[in-house]
Amino acid sequence: MQKKHIDKLCCFPKNKSGKIIGYDNENLVMPTKIIEMGLLPETVFRVLYQAPFGGPLYIEYGAEKTRIALREAEAKFIKVEHQK
Repeated sequence: MQKKHIDKLCCFPKNKSGKIIGYDNENLVMPTKIIEMGLLPETVFRVLYQAPFGGPLYIEYGAEKTRIALREAEAKFIKVEHQK
């Protein structure tokens, strides 16, 4: 059985695809905002761009290829696994 590589969204490499597997439970306010944006567990995404100096992370996700920018604080909260 192959071990899954779990990471935080903020550390995910550019132009790679992954799947959201959950959230850190340290901040109970953040999940509501993330869920309202449609970033639910099992959502497949691709990192498009990371702005320099801790700037936003731009991702594309969902069937409609929705594109959004997430602050580093939001991206640190999302647990992801790498896709092949």
